[in-house]
Amino acid sequence: MPETSHHGVGASLPRLEDDRLLEGRGRFVGDIRLPGMLDVAFLRSPVAHADITGIATPEGAAHQVFTAADLTGVQGIRADSGLPGFRSSIQPVLASDRIRHVGEPIAACVAATRAQAEDIADSIALDYDTLPAVHDMLKARDADAPVLHPGWPENVFLESGVETGFDAATEGATVSFRRQYRTARQCMSPIEGRGVVAWYDDHADQLVIHTATQMPHIVRNGLAECLGLDQGRIRVVAPDVGGGFGYKGILLAEEVCLGWLAMHLRRPVRWIEDRREQLAGNANCREHWYDITGYASADGRLLAVDCEAVVDSGAYSAYPFSACLEAAQVGSILPGPYQMEGYRCRTWSVATNKPAILPYRGVARTGVCFAMELVMDGLAAELGMEPSEFRRRNLVAADQMPFTNITNKIFDSGDYPACLDRAVQALDLPALRARQQAQAADDPRRIGVGLSIFCEQGAHGTSVYSGWGIPMVPGFEQATARLTPDGGLELRVGVHSHGQSLETTLAQVAHEVLGIAPDRVRLVHGDTALTPYSTGTWGSRCMVMAGGAVATACEELSLRIRAIAGTLLQADPDTIQLTGAEARCAAGSVTLRDVAGIWYHRPQDLPAGVDPHGLESTAGYKTVRDTGTFSYACHAAVVAVDTGTGGVEILDYRIVEDGGTLVNPMVVDGQVWGGAAQGIGTALYEEMPFDDAAQPLATTLADYLLPGAGEVPSIPIDHMVTPSPISRFGQKGIGESGAIGPPAAIGNAVNDALRPLRAGVTDLPITPDRVLAALAAADPAEPQPALAEEVRP
Repeated sequence: MPETSHHGVGASLPRLEDDRLLEGRGRFVGDIRLPGMLDVAFLRSPVAHADITGIATPEGAAHQVFTAADLTGVQGIRADSGLPGFRSSIQPVLASDRIRHVGEPIAACVAATRAQAEDIADSIALDYDTLPAVHDMLKARDADAPVLHPGWPENVFLESGVETGFDAATEGATVSFRRQYRTARQCMSPIEGRGVVAWYDDHADQLVIHTATQMPHIVRNGLAECLGLDQGRIRVVAPDVGGGFGYKGILLAEEVCLGWLAMHLRRPVRWIEDRREQLAGNANCREHWYDITGYASADGRLLAVDCEAVVDSGAYSAYPFSACLEAAQVGSILPGPYQMEGYRCRTWSVATNKPAILPYRGVARTGVCFAMELVMDGLAAELGMEPSEFRRRNLVAADQMPFTNITNKIFDSGDYPACLDRAVQALDLPALRARQQAQAADDPRRIGVGLSIFCEQGAHGTSVYSGWGIPMVPGFEQATARLTPDGGLELRVGVHSHGQSLETTLAQVAHEVLGIAPDRVRLVHGDTALTPYSTGTWGSRCMVMAGGAVATACEELSLRIRAIAGTLLQADPDTIQLTGAEARCAAGSVTLRDVAGIWYHRPQDLPAGVDPHGLESTAGYKTVRDTGTFSYACHAAVVAVDTGTGGVEILDYRIVEDGGTLVNPMVVDGQVWGGAAQGIGTALYEEMPFDDAAQPLATTLADYLLPGAGEVPSIPIDHMVTPSPISRFGQKGIGESGAIGPPAAIGNAVNDALRPLRAGVTDLPITPDRVLAALAAADPAEPQPALAEEVRP
């Protein structure tokens, strides 16, 4: 290992990609211009559920309009799961017989400009017979509910369950707390929407798809299945991508359609999603419902949790994650960081006439954390105990690590109670409780304090995903490291960067091993023709898996470098250190440029027995145990709730997190802050409501509210560093952590403020209307548990 410098692991190195992006030199799908390119607009369904009876193309435009009947040989998108009882659906590339959600594509229109293509789409006469729509996931399983897919007995993709020790554990319970919670359907809103440019390379006999995706190789898999092509005849290129968050983590019907159009027309075609398409008709996230009960003993021990959960999965199973990922995950992750003796959970992945659901940043954890943490506060209130103390008594302790919890999740390392204590201390909880006590009874502005603590399983491995039986299972993550003839370094990775700063952080990993300056490291990613196979960027896996692969490839490369340098220096290669772009030992030093020059330009000077693989290495990497790393955090919020208007103001917000070894602390801060902003949106603002006809009601950004600078406070972050024993440098996945905690922390703070008024909120987002409704429904006769006088700092 070379000596560590301020450019390697642990350095807050400024992002290498920023100059290019901030100066407008990025290259996104929308920047791609090809000779003869046509624009594509889609005729999309205006209703949620109907049988198509006719599609009439405008006169003179027959050669510009393509329907499902034209797409000969094209298969629909299928994303099945191997879990027992899973029901399969087929998502048509273009709807032909039946429409199953508003915005579903029906016809592709091509023209010289997007405006002309939209005019053609507007002039198509679509005839259909409207069918009753399934708009509410809780009514989707009713006996009289319309069934979305032929042959299904009910609108359920999958029912799953887990139970262990539940009955015995609840026998000793002194108190219980039961509530029903609901999280809103949201629209993921990256700055850049989705986009596709497709063309056929006749010279290479290859379909080339430029697409804003998080997983180029997985998209190629799906395209090959749908188009019936060998994978070698498809090249997927993801250029700069302006945010993903899971929204760009599936195979799109539009990608398949444009691939077919490019081959059929032999001209480049382009589709750029507009914001109305994104909001009205494309994938959503987060819509959960929980009926959850917690049981505790008189001395404050959490004994058991019982839960029924429903997830609205939309009309189709999205490729590759499938429709069951969120609901089935609920059962495995609901216990979070807590110890308990009994557990029971049943979940349903329900089909409705809405767009398919996607694994948004935090996946199921945000809803699970909201439900579980509000129950923890409810139990604490029933016991008359400070919520932080109740949590402290039930968290997994540092000396129990590694810890296998009740659902067989293996926590690798950490100190959850210390994390909680640091968050409570940062808020000065005793002072806040005193402030609450001093409030006048008629003060309309009520102060509340809320906590949430959770763990984030990241960098899931083969053993985790093979059990799901979905079209994507991660294996060895690979990376290629190549020393260039002038002593620079080229890295090739299959993961993709869409805001994670991989051009910087992977260069830091390479520097840690080889000593090459990060600005002399070039990262190649996002192109299936140039990079090793990977399942892509999802699940907070890049720095653990790709970082480990880069380090392994660089270590193999270092052996070959030192062997050549040993000949030049007449020294034992084992005595040579790589640092500052040099190979050094007691006898002297040579530059890596000198070493590269021997291999590439003067091979006659190579030592006997030199490794013939040269100065290029491809290596695969898995963590020591592939059940994932577990980062964790405690979020703490102070809010003011106006009981006259229902408005909620965040007065203070603190985060204490542990992502293990931080490869670049500045990048980690950016990831946590960005996630927290999205979590605040989930908590207070973002909602895609549907009416009884399953029509979306927030199809512009005037109606769909996103938090801005005025709604997101300055958030101090306190880093704990507990290295993971299973990853290369001790790092843990942390990309989703910031988005998980805010709804629960803010929800608990609002309920803490309303508790003296015997009121509480249960649904997200916590809008003024919902606060006022909770106050109106409050029962003044309901007894208020007394809070214990002791408040530990």
